[in-house]
Amino acid sequence: MFRPPTAAQRRLIDAADPVTGRLKGTPAQLASLVRRGLAFRHPRPPHDHFLTPASRRTREDPAPEKGAAPKKGAGPEEGSAPDGVFAARVGGEAAGPAGPDRLREVRGAWQGLLELRRMTNPDGAVDRPCGWERTHLVRAAALALEAAGRRPAGPDGDGYRVRATPQPEAVAVYDGDAAALRAAAAVLERAGWQAGEYTEPRTGVRHLLASPRRT
Repeated sequence: MFRPPTAAQRRLIDAADPVTGRLKGTPAQLASLVRRGLAFRHPRPPHDHFLTPASRRTREDPAPEKGAAPKKGAGPEEGSAPDGVFAARVGGEAAGPAGPDRLREVRGAWQGLLELRRMTNPDGAVDRPCGWERTHLVRAAALALEAAGRRPAGPDGDGYRVRATPQPEAVAVYDGDAAALRAAAAVLERAGWQAGEYTEPRTGVRHLLASPRRT
């Protein structure tokens, strides 16, 4: 059962790997997190400990300081992240860091996600999305696109934009002209997603509807 973390446990949660959720701590600290529903012990060697969905929500939605008003703006699925934590660009954000440092950061995050697939998919498959991706659809699709070299849109420019949809396990991807959409679809399919082109009835805008592949 989930119980809120203590201050010391919160520090361990905040220090976990931002993509894989791998935790570091003493055996007693990790066991305490497991008892509170804040971590799970992987069944395969080396039996590392990882964040649960509850502890990820704790880290992504920190409680406001006493007397502080809740912050307004995009939630985690729109690409926000705590300071210092990697977040893939979903498109539409203000221009952020670029160049070799950003490229290394994105590649490292993608390799971390592949490792998370290997460790958490029952068959160890890395060509199929894992549970974390299914609960963070927008971020996961955006990471696949950015890691493949696709350019995220700026506030007013061209590039991909990944958005949530009312459909379960599906995101919408907008990316300029038909050729750009086809390229984005190819990237997502190589990353283990299913993607098809659709037209919005009211606006006539073409977009992809993408879902993580299960088999």
